[in-house]
Amino acid sequence: MNVDARCDAPETVEVNWAAGRRAFLRTCGLAAGAAAIGVAAGSGSARAANVTDADVLNFALNLEYLEAEFYLRATTGKGLSDDDIDGKGNQGSVVGGKKVKFDTKAIRLYAEEIAGDEKAHVQFLRAGLGDARVARPKINLRASFTAAATAAGLVTEGQEFDAFANETNFLLAAFIFEDVGVTAYKGAAPLLTDKALLEAAAGILGVEAYHAGIIRTQLYSLGLFKEARAISDARDSLDGDSDLDQGIGNAKVANLVPTDENGIAYSRSVPQVRSIVFLGGENKGGFFPNGLNGAL
Repeated sequence: MNVDARCDAPETVEVNWAAGRRAFLRTCGLAAGAAAIGVAAGSGSARAANVTDADVLNFALNLEYLEAEFYLRATTGKGLSDDDIDGKGNQGSVVGGKKVKFDTKAIRLYAEEIAGDEKAHVQFLRAGLGDARVARPKINLRASFTAAATAAGLVTEGQEFDAFANETNFLLAAFIFEDVGVTAYKGAAPLLTDKALLEAAAGILGVEAYHAGIIRTQLYSLGLFKEARAISDARDSLDGDSDLDQGIGNAKVANLVPTDENGIAYSRSVPQVRSIVFLGGENKGGFFPNGLNGAL
């Protein structure tokens, strides 16, 4: 294992994908969310809330900001442009992140492809939401990874886990939140009332699942079974009593596709996702030190 740990103070519209983007843009503004539904939207005990489609998509946008910033900085050394981060709520900076020195060409190419997808997701959601879009909140890519790695036992208390130090650290860091994106989109699917939006969200979910599969496969090929299991257990400790998480298997049995007994991917609720990205914080913390922007 090549983990770099150093002691530092550290609306209905027929959708087809020839005109799918235009349909999405017409549908996804504030009017698209006129129908309200009940959803557990708090952290801790569930509470009823009127949530619109736009609210759900803005929740997803917060997560896409995180993924885009992580992958873009790892592959290019730079994050999203100023044109891609403004909106409602408090716009925040990004702490940490740098270009990774990849030793393996294939891993670098995978990372570059994922970075492009995540940037496209941000731009797609922002364009669809229009003036309802939320700004990028403050994101921490330094202390958050160290806290997550410490909780998983990848480093000891007082050590820093630099997610950008090398390709192994990069893969482990990506695994910390990559599976969360898949379960978050699946969990949010029943909250969307417009079928065109649901199809668009399903398309993004599919891409996130491909991404997660790439990361899991790379970790498996490197034999990082123990480390992946530790990260999985740490995530599971944050999302309640249900066992929703799985590692990648072991040297004898691969588990690259985490599913239930029916071969179906798991779902996470909004509160469960929030708890993971806040690393257990009530309304903020972890990757989002000042919390998320938007109703959720």
